[in-house]
Amino acid sequence: MAAPDISLEELSARLAPGQPLLGLDLGTKTIGLAISDTTRRVATALETIRRSKFKQDAALLLEICERETIGGLVIGLPLNMNGTEGPRCQSTRAFVRNLSGLTEIPMTLWDERLSTAAVTRTLIEADTSRAKRAEVIDKLAAAYILQGVLDRLNVLGDSG
Repeated sequence: MAAPDISLEELSARLAPGQPLLGLDLGTKTIGLAISDTTRRVATALETIRRSKFKQDAALLLEICERETIGGLVIGLPLNMNGTEGPRCQSTRAFVRNLSGLTEIPMTLWDERLSTAAVTRTLIEADTSRAKRAEVIDKLAAAYILQGVLDRLNVLGDSG
């Protein structure tokens, strides 16, 4: 069986012009979502969904993908600071494996180290209240992850 996630280069090759990407920041309690514009240049925070059972989470994600005509998924891979994979990476890979059994939408993993820290720092610098930070952190982390991929695709020459 083929790996459920593909390289960024392969993802780029499989995208049709004008198809946006959906970025996911998988947390234990929530999933932050971000979407790219149709030219795949800018990531925008979309929403945060509260996690429940995988089946319900997957159904909601696939509904969003259909509604937004998503061409590919970018899932943050929570590597340890030294680059090794821990339990959260295993959980993320299991999620991708299970989701790939339900859809043909291509998926790629992206190193998300420091994404939440970077977003938190930006929100603190903007004097955002702790309550407001908690409300938006996951979808903003998803946008940070997705923007990294969009920037890389731009370097690779993918212009949507």
